[in-house]
Amino acid sequence: MKNLIKKCLALVLFLALAGSVMAETPLYHYVLIKTDKGDCLLRLYNETPKHRDNFVKLTKEGYFDSLLFHRVIHNFMVQGGDPDSRYAAEKQALGNGGPDYKINAEIQDGLFHRKGTIGAARDNNPGKQSSASQFYLVQGRVFTDTALDSLEQFRMQGKKFSPEQREAYKTVGGTPHLDGNYTVFGELLNGIETIDKIAEVKTDERDRPLQDVRMSMTVLTRREALNLEREAQGLKPKTGFFTRFFDLFSSKDY
Repeated sequence: MKNLIKKCLALVLFLALAGSVMAETPLYHYVLIKTDKGDCLLRLYNETPKHRDNFVKLTKEGYFDSLLFHRVIHNFMVQGGDPDSRYAAEKQALGNGGPDYKINAEIQDGLFHRKGTIGAARDNNPGKQSSASQFYLVQGRVFTDTALDSLEQFRMQGKKFSPEQREAYKTVGGTPHLDGNYTVFGELLNGIETIDKIAEVKTDERDRPLQDVRMSMTVLTRREALNLEREAQGLKPKTGFFTRFFDLFSSKDY
């Protein structure tokens, strides 16, 4: 009887531990972007769930793999996500491809165009709805207070930049004139220098690189994301036997 009780308690403890491990969920979704000029790691914002979920979905489907950065402007941004670019001929005009739906705007004051952020491209539709696949990674440049004052007056129709925006644009840099007009839905955690390298390539009259720069993307698994967040807190990643064993009973997705 005592042995039976011990076995039952051990089973309960085992199930509780398994449930605890399986219940862990990362705070964010992360996407590894690989390019001909280097790699970078993207964290998607939870404040823009429509854009986040759509980007994760397309990435898992392999939608972005082998696509080009088809529009590159130095000190501004690098743009990709046009499916027509996968097999594009030399000099072919690009920038109009994508799924047959748009994403409703999720423009927020606290999410702005500092260097290293990702924004959703769009056409001139009045609702500022985003392209479902085309995106840009911000390079931009550093601004002075005088330059920001001028932008407020002549480009932002009198709307003032917050102290946080001003500090970012005067130190890290970015593209402040896009704020309020396009949805920003994530930021690079590393690899910003990759954007600089892509932005340096020579381009034609349509801003398309003369030498193709391709991309591929992968969404980090649940465990990879959890370990990334642990390391950000100064903790060791969980890679032991029991973690790997319990992970066998949980989905890699989340």
